[in-house]
Amino acid sequence: MPEDKTTPIDPQLVDLAREVFDLARRGDATMLAAVIDKGVPPNLRNEKGDSLVMLAAYHGHADAVRTLIERGANPDLQNDNGQTPLAGAAFKGFKEVAEVLLAKGANVEGASPDGRTALMIAAMFNRTDMVDLLLAHGANPQARDASGVTALDAANRMGATDTPAQLQKTQP
Repeated sequence: MPEDKTTPIDPQLVDLAREVFDLARRGDATMLAAVIDKGVPPNLRNEKGDSLVMLAAYHGHADAVRTLIERGANPDLQNDNGQTPLAGAAFKGFKEVAEVLLAKGANVEGASPDGRTALMIAAMFNRTDMVDLLLAHGANPQARDASGVTALDAANRMGATDTPAQLQKTQP
């Protein structure tokens, strides 16, 4: 039977979903494990397409990210803007989160629809530790986004002070 689009969603279910998203934002790994073990989908997404992993990663909670992935969450699930949890961690500079994502199978070359990778984002925002980590995990410094921009180009355009020198060393 097709789903009736006019049936309102139970307000208690909406409240429960909000609470689960808040658990991810706060990084409450123990409670996230409990609710997933009780049947909450590990790839649950909010109205912006942010998964629980995305929210935990973006707020710097490595243990929550690990817990979610170990319970079946996809480490590469993009939000409605095409951003990956790894890109979110790179943007915020959360190296420990990025380490967990990479150790649990996140694609180091995962790109947004415009072709921007986590390495490009880390380089743009002068996240030297993140650039080192991503390069050590095989990130391609010569990768280009849809506009033909490399991580080095992005770092230079944004006026990053340290990452251009790091990336110069990777040039052929």
